[in-house]
Amino acid sequence: MNRFDCPTTDAATPTTDAATLRQWRQDFHRHPETAFEEHRTAQRIAEILDQAGLPFVSGLGGGTGIVATLQGRLGDGPSIGLRADIDALDVTELNDFGHASRVPGKMHACGHDGHTTMLLGAACQLARRPDFAGRVHFIFQPAEESEGGGRVMVEEGLFERFPMEAVYGVHNWPGLPVGEAAVHDTAVMAAFDVFTLTLHGNGCHAAMPHLGSDSILAGCQLVNQLQGLISRETPAHQTAVLSVTQFHAGDAFNVIPERVELRGTLRCFDEPLRQRLQQRFRDVVDSVAGLHGLRAELDYQPRYPATFNTPEHAQRCADVLDGLPGIARVHRDLAPSMASEDFAFMLNERPGAYIWLGNGERSAALHNPHYDFNDDLLPLGVAYWVELVTSLLDRHGAHR
Repeated sequence: MNRFDCPTTDAATPTTDAATLRQWRQDFHRHPETAFEEHRTAQRIAEILDQAGLPFVSGLGGGTGIVATLQGRLGDGPSIGLRADIDALDVTELNDFGHASRVPGKMHACGHDGHTTMLLGAACQLARRPDFAGRVHFIFQPAEESEGGGRVMVEEGLFERFPMEAVYGVHNWPGLPVGEAAVHDTAVMAAFDVFTLTLHGNGCHAAMPHLGSDSILAGCQLVNQLQGLISRETPAHQTAVLSVTQFHAGDAFNVIPERVELRGTLRCFDEPLRQRLQQRFRDVVDSVAGLHGLRAELDYQPRYPATFNTPEHAQRCADVLDGLPGIARVHRDLAPSMASEDFAFMLNERPGAYIWLGNGERSAALHNPHYDFNDDLLPLGVAYWVELVTSLLDRHGAHR
């Protein structure tokens, strides 16, 4: 069997062969590609879909996205979408196992290699036995990590070219045991904004600060003052996080530099709060810069909206998980994450739900250089996708 052949297990088997899934996933892991550069990844996805006999459209979402379509053999019915992200991160892998990244400075540190494999496995499984009424679109989306491949696919006409009544997504979740899942009724992931703030002043000798304007002092004050937007201006019952993650300034011991650059993120769930915090951010920057006689240049970019499930669709996903062999517990009360997800752009256009599947209690955190997707999760993820399709699109074409 070719490395990228679809498995030829008995059609009655509810999951795709675990060894084949592991082989696919580890191959994706060895060859990570970042936003809009997932050309090898897309080629491998296309090979597997082609060998499964699934028609697909490639070159989407900036060039590397793919959508495959499967018509059920039980007649007409609604159409739904299943989405997996395919990109990696600019992280240097510190694992030393055999399938570690072969691309310097890049790795699958968020499990998108596993998400891609699970959706491919489900596509193969369903192609062998399409016992449902309606149509499924398998969405392989590039550039989830900060670059908004989901937004690009929506703007390119994803839902016009591939009409669907609902769309669903999955993410692995470190710390949650394999065999456990989490489903949120509404809020799942926070909105995500990024900022780059540059302060321009007059450099001077470190022994004569009165002859210049101290951009370092102003930058340090801003790191502290901006936190007041969260601790003193955000209502206690609303959640928001502001993090300054970069501070670039200076080259010499005895020079106060002319320029300081700060970068970071701001995240929350409530859209009016998000808009107010953005304005107050600008107010604080202008105030501190004015106090120190500096010129401020702020590039503030709203990136992703918050990810909200549609309650009735979340319940359908939870019902499927509750009845799935291998799922021991479905959490309905976990707090949403302050991390962000560009699947939000799809959920803004169509109802649906985004769930978490446990990656193991001992799993390294997402975006950690020691992270690895847990291959034990692969068959379970395939089984979830297959059961979700067959339960939502029953033989009467009723999208329950």
